[in-house]
Amino acid sequence: MSATPLPAPGTWIRGITIRQPWAACILAGKDVENRPAPWSWRGWLLLHAGQATERAPMRDPLVATAIRGRARHTRAVIGVARLTDCHQDAAGTAPCSRWAQPGVHHLVLADVQELALPIPWLHGQLGPWRPPQELVDQVLLQLPHQGGTS
Repeated sequence: MSATPLPAPGTWIRGITIRQPWAACILAGKDVENRPAPWSWRGWLLLHAGQATERAPMRDPLVATAIRGRARHTRAVIGVARLTDCHQDAAGTAPCSRWAQPGVHHLVLADVQELALPIPWLHGQLGPWRPPQELVDQVLLQLPHQGGTS
């Protein structure tokens, strides 16, 4: 029985590197990622926890509540999400999310799925990056099968 192969990783999925504790917050329900520049990419993202951890945000009650009891892995792919939009809130309007910071672009995330086993990955960057097929294959092994039977 043959399966339909997925398109090459560079055409349907990207990676995003996020510092802790923000990466853990996304797994806990943070629905926007704040970035200084807009992204044109829409589609699936590997959520990569970068090497750096920002300590100051952990004193914010919203962040502290979200990360309580959660592992804060670094240098690993920890989940996937679908990027559905990128925008800036108009001046004088309410933020699109309680996680949205003013004056920056908001990457709107949906369908977030945490990986049971983080996949060590030492490479990443702040902008969208193209994951190699070997990394995508490791991630797909941990996601629920989409359609059909095994």
